[in-house]
Amino acid sequence: MLLGSQFLSGQGLLEAVEQELGDSTVYTEATFKTTRLALGHSAQTRKQGTMEISVNSRFWNVPYRTQGFLADRMSTRFGVSYAFSDRFTLGGGVTTYDGIGDAYFKYKLLRQVDNGKGSPFTLTLLQNASLRTNPNRSINASDGFSDKLSFTTQALIARKFTRNFSLQLSPTFVYRNSALFEDDPTEHFAVGIGGRYRVGGHVSIATEYYYQANPITSISNFDAFAIGVNWELTDLMLQFILTNAHNMAEDAFITQTRNNFNTRDGNLFFGFNATLVLHFRRGNVKK
Repeated sequence: MLLGSQFLSGQGLLEAVEQELGDSTVYTEATFKTTRLALGHSAQTRKQGTMEISVNSRFWNVPYRTQGFLADRMSTRFGVSYAFSDRFTLGGGVTTYDGIGDAYFKYKLLRQVDNGKGSPFTLTLLQNASLRTNPNRSINASDGFSDKLSFTTQALIARKFTRNFSLQLSPTFVYRNSALFEDDPTEHFAVGIGGRYRVGGHVSIATEYYYQANPITSISNFDAFAIGVNWELTDLMLQFILTNAHNMAEDAFITQTRNNFNTRDGNLFFGFNATLVLHFRRGNVKK
């Protein structure tokens, strides 16, 4: 909260400087259509006074098990976020299968410009904290409250190259307060890369991949990858996704994806991401 108040006070100065620049600078709009790309966050933020409600689900089968109705397992994350300004957003959510609750803030530090002087890319900072409440599905220690905590810091660097194509690079640092096995690191470095390409109308393709520099070794561990098809409307977006990661909290899918992306039984997870945008400020228009 203290960090958030500092951002809010500091951004007033940034906006005042931008107003002094006049109309010569035109900022790039809608680098991405939503605040998430495929697995993780995008550099996009909402306009002030906007609430975003999201439901993310994953479905998968367990090998050598009699298949239930549609799928053997299911996990759902329910999330909500609110934009206190065009640059600053607070949000959080909870995931059913692994019992992870998470909270985060995003701050757009730089905005890409279409013409005039300014940044050639958008830079958004993300800070996330997550709490693991189910010790049976965690490789964190569970002796105390602090042991169950993990923190993820990201710099989301994105550029909109054309009306149809945007690309993002996501340098990432994950810190887990504890490890269940001594040989596992608690500090993780990773980098994500992803993009969106509009194929026509309200349909686009989104994909994202995370490379781990120092992965966990006590369990089978793979880099997370996802590809999805987006159906984009003004205040509603549906994404149908295929991935090898069933976790949805940042620290979990980046550091603990236990399946490779291939067609072997039990390795692929199908799901959907639904996002609804509500405007609580008159005259608010989607960026």
